[in-house]
Amino acid sequence: MESLLNETQVSEKIQVSLACLRRWRVRGEGPPYVKVGPLVRYRPEAITEWIEALPAGGNGRRPVGRTDSRRRMALSA
Repeated sequence: MESLLNETQVSEKIQVSLACLRRWRVRGEGPPYVKVGPLVRYRPEAITEWIEALPAGGNGRRPVGRTDSRRRMALSA
């Protein structure tokens, strides 16, 4: 039988608050879960797959040639 993780374990594992994890669940944005009666549980492999499917971040630099017209307008005013 596979071991399921509870909300607290998942929030600690992915380092987000319990409230954030719950908000994602309500919005359908978080990792897939299963209901065991009234309990919410997560499969460890589903957490891993969800994390791997998240978009990767950039290198921290702004793209060359991108301008923000709102910022330019604020600076010129």
